[in-house]
Amino acid sequence: MSKKIIFTDGLIDLAQPRLGSKVIFKTDDFFASANRIINPSPAVFKEGLFDKNGKWMDGWESRRKRTSGHDFLIIKLGKPGSINKVDVDTSHFNGNQPSMISLEGCYSKSKNIKDLRWKTLIGKKKTKPNSHHIFNTSSKKNFTHIKLNIFPDGGVARLRLYGSLSKKNNKFGNKIVNLASLLNGASVIACNNEHFGKAENILAPGKAKNMGDGWETRRRRDKGFDWLILNPISGRKIDKIEISTHHFKGNFPSQCSLQAAFIPNKKSSPSIVKSSIKWKFLLHKVNLAANKTHTFKNILMKHDKINFIKINIFPDGGISRFRIFGEAI
Repeated sequence: MSKKIIFTDGLIDLAQPRLGSKVIFKTDDFFASANRIINPSPAVFKEGLFDKNGKWMDGWESRRKRTSGHDFLIIKLGKPGSINKVDVDTSHFNGNQPSMISLEGCYSKSKNIKDLRWKTLIGKKKTKPNSHHIFNTSSKKNFTHIKLNIFPDGGVARLRLYGSLSKKNNKFGNKIVNLASLLNGASVIACNNEHFGKAENILAPGKAKNMGDGWETRRRRDKGFDWLILNPISGRKIDKIEISTHHFKGNFPSQCSLQAAFIPNKKSSPSIVKSSIKWKFLLHKVNLAANKTHTFKNILMKHDKINFIKINIFPDGGISRFRIFGEAI
């Protein structure tokens, strides 16, 4: 297996705002807004930039605590889900990072934070300056709220909560829906390259904001092509397919093709990637144009069930959104 393959195992960041997640409470964010902690873009450092309270920092930063206790914030997830892996990122916080952190979660329909009953996901862990702290969690429960504790104070650039959306409330009936929607539970499981833009972006709702809000690979200097494999919600009666290259004007792929399969039993991501070479074609190689939504009718697999799709782009480049419409099963 190529070392270049990026395996995401179908995990998405549940804290990202485009799912509807938001910070609903913080004890203090004197130096830097708590809302920045869920910004989907990597944290940046702006040399010499100060605001009225001090050095501008791209993250959440509380003032130096002069009383007992510790600071914390609460995030309400836009969609309930389970959390497998957490990244507490202190990028650019050097000397002003917390001494320790911990993470708690709960499932609640209450709008009153006093009613929330917390379960520990990550016990107290030491933090280092300017570092990504990756933690695995063992809980398989779904959560609606997450509480990040910092001890006693300080700054955290980003919080990423990688997991899976709960599909318990997905009752589509016989409706035709976008099977590749991030909001419906679709996810990317692997891709060969995402140098300029993450593969997951193509499943996001709405029109891409810019090139960075799509999937873009590096310029290929050898033979071959780039690809990604996504796990849409299971579907059948596939009808319309949309491939958008909005904002990609001098760097869109020349062509693309789609392959698909229905794999009833759970398999590892490497085995799915290996088998994808033999999947049936959902869309034979077609030409793409710059800055355009391309619409295609499915004629090759009209009666097939699918739960995996491989997008091949030739030879490289970027696409901003992918949508495929069918009946959820």
